[in-house]
Amino acid sequence: MEDVQENQSQPLGHRDENEIVTENAAFVHGEPPQDANGPPKVDSEVEVLHEKVRKQTIKEGHGQKPSKYSTCFVHYKAWTESTLHKFEDTWNEQRPVEVVLGKEKKEMTGFSIGVSNMKSGERALLHVGWELGYGKEGSFSFPNVPPMADIIYEVELIGFDEAKEGKARSDMTVEERIGAADRRKMDGNVFFKEEKLEEAMQQYEMAIAYMGDDFMFQLHGKYHDMALSVKHPCHLNMAACLIKLKRYEEAIGQCNIVLGEDQNNVKALFRRGKARAELGQTDDAREDFLKAQKYAPEDKAITRELNLLAEHDKALYRKQKEIYKGIFGPRPEPRPKRIKWIVLVWQWMLSMFDLLFNRIRRKAD
Repeated sequence: MEDVQENQSQPLGHRDENEIVTENAAFVHGEPPQDANGPPKVDSEVEVLHEKVRKQTIKEGHGQKPSKYSTCFVHYKAWTESTLHKFEDTWNEQRPVEVVLGKEKKEMTGFSIGVSNMKSGERALLHVGWELGYGKEGSFSFPNVPPMADIIYEVELIGFDEAKEGKARSDMTVEERIGAADRRKMDGNVFFKEEKLEEAMQQYEMAIAYMGDDFMFQLHGKYHDMALSVKHPCHLNMAACLIKLKRYEEAIGQCNIVLGEDQNNVKALFRRGKARAELGQTDDAREDFLKAQKYAPEDKAITRELNLLAEHDKALYRKQKEIYKGIFGPRPEPRPKRIKWIVLVWQWMLSMFDLLFNRIRRKAD
C-alpha cells in the first residue's frame, strides 16, 4: 500500500505521475506551541516595525518575505496584554487562516504589518497597540477584548503565495479553488517523494485550507465529488507523513476526518490501523484492518499488518507466561502424609479392648 494517495478511486498501490505547474510557495511545519502560562517568554531582540507594532522572533524562517497582496497562511494565538486572557487560537481548529496583505480587516492591520515582516516558517511574538487592533470600542465578536486593549499575538507564517491581484479564496470560483487545492496537493506529493515530510505537510495543509467546511457545505453533485477527490487524499497523505514522523495521535485525527465523511475509506482505515498499532491499541488496530480487508480482500499490505498483529499477540502471550512463571514458580508437588504410629497403636488397642468387651458381654448373656 503506497504512502501517497493521488485519487480515492484508484487502486491502493497506484500513483499518478502527472505534473502540474504551480506558483512558488515555501513552508516549514511546526507543532502547536504550548501556552500553559500565557504567551511564551521570548529573549530575542525586539524589532520595532511600526510605532504600534513590535516583533520578537521565536523561530527563524527562511526565504523571502511576502509582498503586498500576497496570500499568507498563518496560525496564531491572541491574548489581551493587560489581562493575558487568550481569546483566539487557530491551532485548535487544525486549519491555517488566510490573510491577504493589504486587504485585511481593520482590526488585523497591526497583525498584517507583523506578518509582512516574517519569512516562511517563522514564528514570532507580536505586540500590537490598540490603535491598530480592535480600537476604542473593543471587540463585539470577542467580549473579553475590552476597549483600547493592546494585543499580543503568537504567530507562525506557514507559507504564502504571491498573487498580484490579491485574489482571496472567497473571490475564487469553485473550479479555481479546487484547482488551486489540487496544485498544492501535487506539490506536496513531490516533497513527499523527496522525503521532505514537513514541507509536504505544509502543502497538504494549504490545499485543505481551500476546502474549508463553509466551502464544502455549499457544494453539491459533481463539484462536491471533485472537492472530495482532492481533500481526502490530502488528509490521508498528511496521515502518512505523521506516521513516518511518529506523531500517531495526529495521524489518527487526519484519518478520522476522512472516515467521518466516508466510513468505508480503505486507506483511512489502513493508516488509522497502523497508527493505532504503533500506540499499542492492538484491538482497535485489528478492527480497522479487518474492516479495510472486507473492502480490499486482495490487498497484501493489509494481510501483512494483520499477520504482524497476530505475531505480536503470540509474543506477548509468551512473555506474559514467562513473567507469571517467574512470579509464582512451578506448582509444588504434594507431599505424602507422615504416618503417626502412636495413633495407630492406640487405635489397635481400642479395637482389641472393644472385641474383648463384646465377648465378655455375650458370655454373661
